[in-house]
Amino acid sequence: MTDSSPHSQIFDSLPYYDDDLQKYPALKLKVEQELARQPKPPATLHPRVPPPFELFSKNPLLRAELDRVETHQPFPPLDTIRYQLPAPLSSPGTDEEWKSAVQNARAQLEHQKLRLTNLTLLQNYGPNAWRIHNYLLEATAKQCEKSLEDLKQLTVEINRERKNEQDRLGKQLTSLETRWTELISSVLQIEMANVALDAEVEQLNRREVELAEL
Repeated sequence: MTDSSPHSQIFDSLPYYDDDLQKYPALKLKVEQELARQPKPPATLHPRVPPPFELFSKNPLLRAELDRVETHQPFPPLDTIRYQLPAPLSSPGTDEEWKSAVQNARAQLEHQKLRLTNLTLLQNYGPNAWRIHNYLLEATAKQCEKSLEDLKQLTVEINRERKNEQDRLGKQLTSLETRWTELISSVLQIEMANVALDAEVEQLNRREVELAEL
């Protein structure tokens, strides 16, 4: 089991605290050169990344309309031929031509009746339906905006915690580095003193030998 305690975490980078790249431009240049030699990121996504969602995959009409909007194609003109009442081409016209014209006129009449019915229904129930629809859209928009603000606030809090943690660790590392430097300096001074004492002891020994020979 992985130990999740704070002391088990390893911090190998403190970007909020380290400023070596700003202090040493040569070091920054070497880092940039090393990054330039790194291989490019893979073109394929990570296996855990879900595939892109395709809109209207089961509705070819809506898919075609979405493709038209994405490619900025103009909207196709309305077909007005179906709303016309053409008379027979020949005069006085055959029975079949007149029968076809009458059937077309009846179809146009039924179509106009259906449009009138739809307009009446829209006039009676449309305003309330649109009000409810707009209310639901506004509620959804407010919920999305609130979720966005919560995520932004959470991001700010996480970055603030990271910065405070890295500042604390950076100051601790700086203190330890300073202490380490002081200890190294003390060790070097002691070693130099030992060398000087060894030389002095050697000199005293030679002096003692010289005096003993007299």
